[in-house]
Amino acid sequence: MKEQDFKIRTEIIRETFNDTRKIKCLTPEKDRKLDEDVHPGGDIFTTEDGDFIDLEFQLDDFTIDELIKYIEFAEELYEKHHKHVSVYLLCPDIVNVFVREGEIKSEADFTIKLACVEQNLAQITLDIIKNKLKREGFLEKEDLDILEILPVVCKRKDRKHFRRECLKIKNGIHY
Repeated sequence: MKEQDFKIRTEIIRETFNDTRKIKCLTPEKDRKLDEDVHPGGDIFTTEDGDFIDLEFQLDDFTIDELIKYIEFAEELYEKHHKHVSVYLLCPDIVNVFVREGEIKSEADFTIKLACVEQNLAQITLDIIKNKLKREGFLEKEDLDILEILPVVCKRKDRKHFRRECLKIKNGIHY
């Protein structure tokens, strides 16, 4: 992850989820590796205390099955390292939440927080990719994959706009 992307994500963690812990680094792949049948997590960071913060964009409705996926992830990561796991889910306001807030009994030490924001996550993502392209002059495969799905995960009324913007970027039409 590039430094600018790291800064953006840590700022989201601080401001949206009110987590002021010092984030040391993106968690190395060997430390985040879990069983194949467990959700792999999103952007996983390690704090100075060795705790873990998983930041994810929740674009689907938040159902019981989604909650179970994140619980299993947090428990597995905790069992591997015995360090607190915070799962932070950022979702657009169009996502329906079908699970009530409440305590989850577990032997693992973890928290799961969901924040629904009015901001358009597709636009935020597109802006991040545009800025990266301006700064570095190229995009990685992960960025191109994200451009593929943006027109699908945005609001229906915005699809034409996102298709146009994504196709411009992919076809080398710079701003």
